[in-house]
Amino acid sequence: MILSPILLAFYASWAVTGLGVALWIWSWVRVKDPIGRLRFQDCGVVLVFAAVLTRIIIQDRQMTVFDWAMILLGPLFIAAALWRLWRTQSVKR
Repeated sequence: MILSPILLAFYASWAVTGLGVALWIWSWVRVKDPIGRLRFQDCGVVLVFAAVLTRIIIQDRQMTVFDWAMILLGPLFIAAALWRLWRTQSVKR
């Protein structure tokens, strides 16, 4: 099996999705600090949406309405999560 760039992006996007979901679950299970919990959730959101957008871009079928909605709304969720990460980076605990 030859690893093409598209196949590599596909497998990497699923790995990043798993990492994002794991960060989100970790935030609810282990993190007690509300700001720390929010930061873990935001990191998970960024990773999951980036991975979904990657899979939409590399697909070989016609784009559906869901794909177009994700292309338009995904960057907004990523930007909002990055903005909150930036705003909470210097909070004293």
